[in-house]
Amino acid sequence: MDTVVLSLGGSILVRDEDNSQYIQDIAEMLVEASGTTRIFIVTGGGRIARYYIREGRALGAPESYLDEMGIEVTRLNARLLIAALGEHSNHTPPKDYKDAVLAAKHNRIVVMGGVSPGITTDAVSSILAERVRASRVVNATSVDGVYTADPVKEPSAERIPRMTYEGLIALVGAAPRKAGPNIVFDAAGASVLARARIPLYVVDGGDLANLRFALEGKAFEGTSVG
Repeated sequence: MDTVVLSLGGSILVRDEDNSQYIQDIAEMLVEASGTTRIFIVTGGGRIARYYIREGRALGAPESYLDEMGIEVTRLNARLLIAALGEHSNHTPPKDYKDAVLAAKHNRIVVMGGVSPGITTDAVSSILAERVRASRVVNATSVDGVYTADPVKEPSAERIPRMTYEGLIALVGAAPRKAGPNIVFDAAGASVLARARIPLYVVDGGDLANLRFALEGKAFEGTSVG
């Protein structure tokens, strides 16, 4: 049985509108996929985390404290998905990698959020993948792959179907120095995957059929990094 780590963006899991149907749908898909694949999920903080971080920064909070606020939001997002998964996953988000590994002894789906200040959930996903010897990391985000530039700001940006770890690291730049970065996948996480030689698939988290293809290692639409 393959082991896969899903980095599930907070912007996908929690949107502006009522998103309960999407959360229910992705939970059902994950349960079906877990019949043949052991799945670890790391939820991001998304817009809600960025709201708290932005307001906290305006109030003078240090970056380490802002990171801790963001981590709390990622764990709340994890609990939201856990609520939809019910008996098919762990009931409490693990706070570190050791607890995540232990939770996998009793659950085919393990859901967690952030771990510690100074590290994004992308990097958490990558370190976890190395720890559990995952076959791949799937990054479900709000865009359908890695682009030559931010497609929201640059309409002429082109999607890159396949790229190297080094190419991704060069594209996204240095590791973020502030809490709450909004990038497709951070350089620190990509560096971990590069040393472990674990492929990264970047897909649109809103397309559940395509997301399942990526989780199961089948042909998918998006960006393959490796």
